[in-house]
Amino acid sequence: MITVEQLCVQSGLFRLDNVSFEIGTAQYAVLMGKTGSGKTTLLEALCGLKAIVAGRITLLGREVTRLKTPERDIGYVPQDLALFPTMTVREQLGFALMIRRWTRAAIERRVGELADLLELRPLLPRRPQGLSGGEAQRVALGRALAYQPRILLLDEPLSALDESTRAGMYELLRRVQHETGVTTLHVTHSLTEARVLADVLLVLEQGTVRRQALPSDLDQAERPQSGSAAFVGAPTDARSAPGRSVPRNAL
Repeated sequence: MITVEQLCVQSGLFRLDNVSFEIGTAQYAVLMGKTGSGKTTLLEALCGLKAIVAGRITLLGREVTRLKTPERDIGYVPQDLALFPTMTVREQLGFALMIRRWTRAAIERRVGELADLLELRPLLPRRPQGLSGGEAQRVALGRALAYQPRILLLDEPLSALDESTRAGMYELLRRVQHETGVTTLHVTHSLTEARVLADVLLVLEQGTVRRQALPSDLDQAERPQSGSAAFVGAPTDARSAPGRSVPRNAL
């Protein structure tokens, strides 16, 4: 379970204020909002990559508000994927395990499990330059899942994919979530992604989570009653915001 209570985050002149929401254990939540509304900032605050001014973050019953990123049991896929250009796919999948001092045999077993789960075995010797967009997304997802985190955060994971590749990723994400039981928060501008994937829909507007709806309420969310649908199809705030690099301790 992810529980956020009255969270305040300051980033330059931008501020998220009194953000509160809850995502149940093993649920797939989708977060939507206009460009620049703070979606990426919120994910980074959950990860421990962005300082918190006030409020409380509880993950799976444990308060993590002041914990460092590696202590939060979170897998994170940033929008730019942050794959290491000199590493093979095999090395990418094993990296988080190596820095956690897993044995070589355990790393090989886990890399094999991920390769089977994400259909990556033929790609294991390749480097990022030799991957398609969908293949790179699967590698980044595998790296985030490598050490079996119980929380998974995805920042617009499908935005750069074509329609046919995106459709395959819908099925893959749902299958991964079902097989692993990982609680997932997925940022998107796509109402289609929300309809297909979401157990819970969150809308971030004017620095707060303005509403929370289930997928059955999406038709209402799409109506421009308060400008709530204006963000659908807009470009991502992560592209226009500076300083989105992901340190290695976020992996």
